[in-house]
Amino acid sequence: MTRPVKQLLKHPPSSYVDGHFLPVAGDVLVSEDPADPSRIIWQGAPPPEVLDDAIAAARRALDDWSSLSFADRAAFLRRWQQGVKDNAERLAGIITDEMGKTIAESRLEAKAVADKVDIVLDEVSMSRVRGYTVDASATRRGHCRFKPYGVMAVLGPFNFPAHLPNGHFVPALLMGNTVVFKPSKRTPAVGQMLAEIMHETGAPPGVFNVIHGAPGVAAELVGHDGIDGILFTGSWPVGRRILEANLDRPGRIMALEMGGNNPAVVMADANLKQAVIECARSAFATSGQRCTCTRRVIVQEPVARRFIAALGKVASTLIVGPPRSPEPVFMGPVVSSDAVDEVLSFQSDLAADGGRVIVESTSMDQPGYFVTPGVVEVDGFSLAGDCEVFGPLLQIAVVGDLQEAIQQANATRYGLAASIFTTDDDSYERFFRGVNAGCVNRNTGTAGASSKLPFGGLGHSGNHRPAAAFSVDYCAYPVANMVEKSSDASVPTGMVWQEGWV
Repeated sequence: MTRPVKQLLKHPPSSYVDGHFLPVAGDVLVSEDPADPSRIIWQGAPPPEVLDDAIAAARRALDDWSSLSFADRAAFLRRWQQGVKDNAERLAGIITDEMGKTIAESRLEAKAVADKVDIVLDEVSMSRVRGYTVDASATRRGHCRFKPYGVMAVLGPFNFPAHLPNGHFVPALLMGNTVVFKPSKRTPAVGQMLAEIMHETGAPPGVFNVIHGAPGVAAELVGHDGIDGILFTGSWPVGRRILEANLDRPGRIMALEMGGNNPAVVMADANLKQAVIECARSAFATSGQRCTCTRRVIVQEPVARRFIAALGKVASTLIVGPPRSPEPVFMGPVVSSDAVDEVLSFQSDLAADGGRVIVESTSMDQPGYFVTPGVVEVDGFSLAGDCEVFGPLLQIAVVGDLQEAIQQANATRYGLAASIFTTDDDSYERFFRGVNAGCVNRNTGTAGASSKLPFGGLGHSGNHRPAAAFSVDYCAYPVANMVEKSSDASVPTGMVWQEGWV
């Protein structure tokens, strides 16, 4: 038996196309509360033609939107920012209800959505797309100017269903692009709420559109001839399919933010309290459902036993419970029953291969997709066992020295985030040079990136299109523009010209 959730949306389940909310009655796509799956958050049956309609609407709106002054588009985004602030509690509530993260964490996500406007308008970001002028010759001026790509497809993830897609479409809109946004199939209500706030902000029809659907809709969107760019946050397998679908479109911009199998190295000289707290936080934040979560800890042998014992105690005492609980809760449920099964299955595989379970991850005996943190000590890491499990399960390996630690940190095809805990400057510099990751931290965990810095990874984690402060880079492209001031064109050698010919 299902129970409807208290309505936080202002419209029935809908797509948002060309400035209109289009109800999608039905139950083809259903999202539920991970803390109580009997509560249906959103359900609908989006018609397939909505995708074509949304892309066509975005194409029609493109010329007028890109023709606006930069100041006018920035002013619109300031209104969007205020709209998000005015609706922050509503937005946080629906993130928690649909995704399962704690309400405190959802409030931080809602704040990050509003803060993105400040970050993208900051000098650090804007300096990356500021045109310039040079003297190309005595009579010719050269200009570098930036143009929008056009219609951008934004595909959002479930774990930060508002913050991460917003990190794509805010810079895209600022630089003059129009947007077709497809939320995760697990968080359509969050996507609709973003559309509702955008509508109330006064978005011109067609500039921002939201469509819903399962993976088949996403596949159709990223392969559609009517789009000019793809801004994606999600897993490597999906990112690979996006690349494969666009092999014959080398001019289509693609910014792919994908997963991570992120290492944290703990050296013998580390502050162990700092290392334990930060490794536990980064491993189990958002129930282990961040792409930057620490998946692997590599600890130097002299402090290994003390570190592992303390980390086990912290992990075993983390408070897991309902995300709207008035009592302090560190983590809520994972997003689905499949996510629970994946964590427990991987833990079993590790144990079968000789892993020593320090803290056992277990499914909690209560409604919802609750699973407790797990810690498994293994003999080492290799590419053969390179696996990103999106949940609260941490592996630990012991090494002898920094060189071995770097080798173990790089035993992955991913390359998103890495951390080292050390008081030695030389050790940090060696780690920075040697580790393959787009985000490299010292004495702080892998999770918790700053949007004031670039955010992206290598290998299966990304395609060198970092987001956050660098997101404007993939939202506009430079155009060389030369202007001749003289009308007295010189006749080149080998050409004949007579003045009476024109």
